[in-house]
Amino acid sequence: MGRILLKNAKIVNDNKIFPADILLEDDVILKIEDHISSDSAAKVMDLEGKYVIPGAIDDQVHFREPGLTHKGTIATESRAAVAGGITSFMEQPNTNPQTTTIEALEDKFEMARNSAFANYSFLFGGTNDNLEEIKKLDKNACSGIKLFLGSSTGNMLVDNEEVIEKIFRNTEMVISAHCEDESTIKANFAKYKAQYGDDIPVKYHPLIRSAEACYLSSSRAIALAKKTGARFHVFHLSTGKETELFRNDIPLEDKKITAEVCIHHLWFSEEDYDTKGTLIKWNPAVKTAADRDQLWEALLDDRIDVIATDHAPHTLEEKNNVYTSAPSGGPLVQHALPAMLEKYHGGKISLEKIVEKMCHNPAKLFQIKKRGFIREGFYADLVVLDLNDSWTVTKENIAYKCGWSPFEGNSFKSRITHTFVNGHLAYENGNFSEERKAMRLTFNRE
Repeated sequence: MGRILLKNAKIVNDNKIFPADILLEDDVILKIEDHISSDSAAKVMDLEGKYVIPGAIDDQVHFREPGLTHKGTIATESRAAVAGGITSFMEQPNTNPQTTTIEALEDKFEMARNSAFANYSFLFGGTNDNLEEIKKLDKNACSGIKLFLGSSTGNMLVDNEEVIEKIFRNTEMVISAHCEDESTIKANFAKYKAQYGDDIPVKYHPLIRSAEACYLSSSRAIALAKKTGARFHVFHLSTGKETELFRNDIPLEDKKITAEVCIHHLWFSEEDYDTKGTLIKWNPAVKTAADRDQLWEALLDDRIDVIATDHAPHTLEEKNNVYTSAPSGGPLVQHALPAMLEKYHGGKISLEKIVEKMCHNPAKLFQIKKRGFIREGFYADLVVLDLNDSWTVTKENIAYKCGWSPFEGNSFKSRITHTFVNGHLAYENGNFSEERKAMRLTFNRE
């Protein structure tokens, strides 16, 4: 790869924005200075004052491989992620087979080594009967443990209280969880099923997978985490009430209980079901505008630590079914950062805060080695932004294998022009490099 000199960048990093040049050598950032003289060995790129941020780190994606590859693959979805400025991802265990053995985990790493366009790690799934496998798992092997507590997509429900407590007590890794109470959901579903049959209007989705179901599960799990001292991370908060469970009076590095919000819960509300239908059917459900406002408040005051996507593609054919047959989930990795930049243009959030929640904090929370920041000696995962180049999401420019997006028809004011993965220019103005220079994520866990 050699040397690449990025001239006239505006760097967004460590809560500051400042002009500088950046010299890359092979896969790392060699130098960051006000002015770096070019040499004959360096390829020079004049960024003309465009903003440069660290590559985003998405701690929650479903890339569908193995077993569900008609929806997406590690190759197709990581390529879309790179177009969206996401240079590292953590993939979830509810594939087929599930990632619930060390052998299945290593098989996934091998798949990614051969096909990923972005840096990769995987979460190891906990079940009611794989505690011994969790105990054998090296704490630096992967990004962490994933539990479906109370509710599961893909038959991975962990509902044995004794087992849950043992998992909490027997790992030093971050335990991430999907928290919804299954019995509450079942009772709500039965009520609407009796009234409407299979064709339940999708607007009732947030009443079936209700705020109460979310709070009941997450509050119970947090109480257990406090009791056991486990390091616990709640995925995709969707309710205002849940934000009360988290604190902002200590730095992220000192927190043992943390939270995440996903793009769709910050962007959509129940009012959008009328126009978007099952395309915005997610678990947990998109809820009220008031919930959305409270999620924003908690994000901005640091009770919520991370922004992710929960990217979970399905085919349009699958989504275009009646409520009971339409799966939950949608593709997001290509449009998450442009959506957040749109909120920056609207005065909702600063560039520095976007970088903190999408780049810095995932690296801190999961103790990822040499990523998430623009620093000398760190891997050169960099994203160049043009904040004044509008474009519209259309079928023609969607990179997901499923070929659709809940943002179709939306115009965004900002464009990702370049994405570097480990110093390699993986994406430039709509064109992808077919070379793969992605790496397995490594961790700083003593």
